[in-house]
Amino acid sequence: MSQSWVEIDLGALEHNIKVLSARVGDRVRVAPVVKSNAYGHGLELAAPAFVRAGARWLCVHSFREATRLRALELGAEILILGPLSPEENVPAVAAGFHCTTATRGQILALAAAAKKLNSKARLHLKIETGTHRQGVVTGELDAVAALLRGDPHLELAGVHSHFANVEDTTRHEFAQEQLRRYREAVDGLRAAGLGGFLRHMASSAAAILFDETHFDLLRPGIAAYGHWPSRETFVSAKERQIKGLDLRPALSWKVPVAQIQQVEAGEHVGYGCSHRLEVDSRVAVLSVGYADGYRRDLGGRAYVRIGGRRCPVVGRICMNLMMVDVTHVPEAKEGDTAVLLAPDADGGPSAETVAEWAGSISYEILASIRPELPRRGA
Repeated sequence: MSQSWVEIDLGALEHNIKVLSARVGDRVRVAPVVKSNAYGHGLELAAPAFVRAGARWLCVHSFREATRLRALELGAEILILGPLSPEENVPAVAAGFHCTTATRGQILALAAAAKKLNSKARLHLKIETGTHRQGVVTGELDAVAALLRGDPHLELAGVHSHFANVEDTTRHEFAQEQLRRYREAVDGLRAAGLGGFLRHMASSAAAILFDETHFDLLRPGIAAYGHWPSRETFVSAKERQIKGLDLRPALSWKVPVAQIQQVEAGEHVGYGCSHRLEVDSRVAVLSVGYADGYRRDLGGRAYVRIGGRRCPVVGRICMNLMMVDVTHVPEAKEGDTAVLLAPDADGGPSAETVAEWAGSISYEILASIRPELPRRGA
């Protein structure tokens, strides 16, 4: 196991929810997404912070995450966004979870589970509007509406969709078309005699940029953790003169220096002799690697901070170890703290910077940090 740990600024998490709540107003319920171990921040730390900040709904991907969240006894409504396996239908209904459905088969399975329990399944119907990842297509809506209307064990608690291209661009015609399709589906369900459900479609980027997407429930993901969804979203917000969005990143990832070696010029560092030292150097070994979520392709590209100074990563990232050059930090010693990831305000490197090195996005960098690593609230 890596010697590294993750620190979470709980005050920053609470601040972000308050900022997003102010953005959408009191009428809209805020439902932060805490899937994938709360985007790497630790479910047991992030979810209570969000509830303390006023969130009364929380979203997860899976039944397993929902049960882990319920064990915290936060009193929040729990919405499962992903599909259930057959054996999860009965316990999900029994627990009172809100369950996303995208096919007639899923609806029938939940209806059968609710009938078995002499209860009601609380469904959130996902509409396919253009992502083609999960959702009921327009041609099936009439049949689905009839199914929902005719079964006393089914409660249509929500209708939602998800944007495919709202954050990766400054042109939002496709997002507007998706919004049009969603509204059309909602109108169709209401015309079929279904009503009283919550409408929700807004992700972080949509919540920031488009008031018309807020509806009844907001599902912020990356913004809840203090990160802008993308550079394009930031630019679009500036163009629209949207103010008051002081998002604060909450996560830092640190590891102690395990060893420092004096290495002569001409020697190589790491697998494949991938890095050759040009001068006599001091090389620090850190007990963290790609098995812990520190990307292998960061070798030779990234830096960490030791003693407040940037120290380049040298050689390939190993499964459990990595090496950095501390020649220019003569006071560095074993046991010192190396900062792998931190907010820009704390000196970085930020998740966005690491993502740029890796050719990825901040979401992946954060969510890939090994769940078993200790998370410490600060």
